Amino acid sequence: MQRELSLFRVVEGHLGSSQVSRVIYGAIIGLALVVALEHDPPRAAVMVGTLLVTGVAVGLAELYSEIVGTEVRTRRRIKRARLGEIATDVGAVAFGVSFPAVFFALSGVGAMAVETAFELAKWSGLALTGFYGFCAARLSGLGLAAALVQAAAVAAIGGFLIGLKAVIH
Repeated sequence: MQRELSLFRVVEGHLGSSQVSRVIYGAIIGLALVVALEHDPPRAAVMVGTLLVTGVAVGLAELYSEIVGTEVRTRRRIKRARLGEIATDVGAVAFGVSFPAVFFALSGVGAMAVETAFELAKWSGLALTGFYGFCAARLSGLGLAAALVQAAAVAAIGGFLIGLKAVIH
């Protein structure tokens, strides 16, 4: 019971943080990358590297743009405390982009076929965006039915990417 309560607090704390939007942003980028590479799938190790390097690149772009944007907006050098906040947000973006690498790492050690890793990567990205949409609706006071509709609408973004890829190929 204590462990469940502790996990609930961690999730609740995360949902109350600014990192939620960053994880979603990163997850959509990761999903787009997975969908784009699925037609001519590289080896599992290449996918792991691609997702991790993309996560770092997007994170660094986020870091740079936030620092420059803050300094332009405030017309002051960025303070150390704000830099820490930005770094936390950057980590959330990088995590969101890189998360599907887990499935490809498992594929690389023989736990599943690379095709299965692609499927899990796609559908977990879709589930993640839907989960956050559902939580946002419930935490903002909407009822269960409305929250499910919002979750479906948000997940439709990922579904659109998957569908678009299916039409193109």
